[in-house]
Amino acid sequence: MKFFLIAGEVSGDQLGASLMAGLKSLVPDAEFVGVGGPLMQARGLDSLFPMDELSLMGIWEVLPRYRHLKRRIAQTAAAVADAAPDALITIDSPDFCLRVARAARALAPDLRTIHYVAPSVWAWRPGRALKMAQVIDHVMAILPFEPPYMQAAGMSCDFVGHPVATAEVGGPDDAGLFRAAHGIAADAPVVLCLPGSRKSEVSRLARRFDEALMRLRDRVPEIRVVLPTVPGVAPMVRDMARRWPCAPIVVEEPDEKRAAFAAADLALAASGTVSLELAANRVPMVIGYDMAPLSRLLVGLLLRTDTVTLVNLVSDTRAVPEFLGSACQPGAMAEALQQALEDMEKRKAQLDAMDLTMDLLGKGGEAPGLRAARSVLKALKAPRSR
Repeated sequence: MKFFLIAGEVSGDQLGASLMAGLKSLVPDAEFVGVGGPLMQARGLDSLFPMDELSLMGIWEVLPRYRHLKRRIAQTAAAVADAAPDALITIDSPDFCLRVARAARALAPDLRTIHYVAPSVWAWRPGRALKMAQVIDHVMAILPFEPPYMQAAGMSCDFVGHPVATAEVGGPDDAGLFRAAHGIAADAPVVLCLPGSRKSEVSRLARRFDEALMRLRDRVPEIRVVLPTVPGVAPMVRDMARRWPCAPIVVEEPDEKRAAFAAADLALAASGTVSLELAANRVPMVIGYDMAPLSRLLVGLLLRTDTVTLVNLVSDTRAVPEFLGSACQPGAMAEALQQALEDMEKRKAQLDAMDLTMDLLGKGGEAPGLRAARSVLKALKAPRSR
């Protein structure tokens, strides 16, 4: 069987690599073509172009590269039609992926289409589900409350679990080795700084996060700041970190990042999947996020929920404090960080919400990549509804 996969950002690359492993275990002769990052390429995918070209978010961020992205959409759709795969599997990045699916379906009307990660129609732009159903046959959801939204729009949908629930996490030994390697005292609070995996996020949030952490250090002088990063933004992060007054320890290698999460007492993070990684490691957090002014305005008008933090949504609590848009200010975030570090009731509320979240996301169950692979094969056996 041949599968054409498209991932547009780091989290999608992780999902795609796990899905490819699951499909290979069930269909040993499976072939993969498409667009992906280093993890998918390590599984045998020859990417049409660098995945980080697609790692954009927000209207203002996309506009300067709109023509280039349109060319990439046409190129990718043509490659799908030429490959004639058993299925096109698009992974997250709906603004790019669903345009490719539409163009590819126009070239190959019988193409089977599967989308991995349901768009956040429960949060904003609910009409996207109906529009998506015009070009997508089946959806694989990673949040347990999402299938009814997709099914109501006319697509089949399976909840396949979230990979963070079964991912390996570090333990006390890893935490101790990390502290020793970086000269961090056993009683010094370790604070993670996570300003995003996209260049646009890092450039917009980094200075505010740094200032918030400096204010926290004024109140808690013994803290040590650790800045985990990913390959797509690592050079940018390292360059900025050298100028930050809070002098963070920058870590990029996966094993060291895992150890840093194990050692952490607290985190200041951009909104996104990283909140679930922190939950898996039971690290209390404060969430901050902002966009370009136009994007912020439009999202603010369309947002249908009072929180965007996934731990809050899955656990149906509001235990994790978040500061979005104009509220993403250093002073307020520093105050919330101090409370999350020193207020034991607030810490316990976060930890309880994290534990519930992991249980609901499939902790202790079958690997999501394998569950997703089973979902793909089941969908291909089902008759098309249209």
